[in-house]
Amino acid sequence: MSGSSQNGNEDGRTEGTSEADLSERRSRLNRMLEGQRAAEDAERKSRNGKPSGYAQAMKLSSEFIAGIVVGCGMGWVCDHWLGTSPFGLIVFLLIGFAAGVLNVLRAAGEVAHPETRMGRGDANKDGSE
Repeated sequence: MSGSSQNGNEDGRTEGTSEADLSERRSRLNRMLEGQRAAEDAERKSRNGKPSGYAQAMKLSSEFIAGIVVGCGMGWVCDHWLGTSPFGLIVFLLIGFAAGVLNVLRAAGEVAHPETRMGRGDANKDGSE
């Protein structure tokens, strides 16, 4: 260890390494670190982009319940307005149930949204028709 900086060598380099070798090692280390940082950033973005299981469950259940509640409300209003006591509520309850199931399937990604299904999903996002 006669060439180490602890033993009196003031420039801190060992005898066998040159400035070009150290510069090449430093650039290689910087490239490796940049690659690791990019991988960590991509992992962090993918993890933050997806909701947790509890959040996803709350979203899907609220989509389903909202469809049923809106259907019941529309049926009740229709029954009181037209005087067809149980039939409007029953019909709109079934329609609300179907709408709730469709909303859950769309939110879960199992069924495409109407714009995407027709091939117009990207055209509407950028402002062109």
